[in-house]
Amino acid sequence: QVQLVESGGGLVQAGGSLRLSCVASGRTFSSYVMGWFRQAPGKEREFVAAISRSGVRTSYADSVKGRFTISRDNAKNTGYLQMNSLKPEDTAVYYCATNAGIAVITTLYAYDYWGQGTQVTVSS
Repeated sequence: QVQLVESGGGLVQAGGSLRLSCVASGRTFSSYVMGWFRQAPGKEREFVAAISRSGVRTSYADSVKGRFTISRDNAKNTGYLQMNSLKPEDTAVYYCATNAGIAVITTLYAYDYWGQGTQVTVSS
């Protein structure tokens, strides 16, 4: 199993930045594709970004492309989501998750392990 713990959420004004972290323990972090998802109140959980096991390949939702950057440091068993130019519509609980496959998957149900989430609130 993989245990995931997110941190770095908080309250920020529109246009501001936050950096989320996801620390993994258990099995070898570098063996997993990592993804970030978010869920706003009253909405379904949605894909935000994903990164390959080596960190070479990434994928982003259109809504965050150009503003968010996903990265990982396998030596530290940690993944990151740098969020810039934040908008009120980015307000949500953000979750990291891992997938044991090879491809950079954007489908929520393909991910096996999830963190508990961290709240991001963007004020206008």
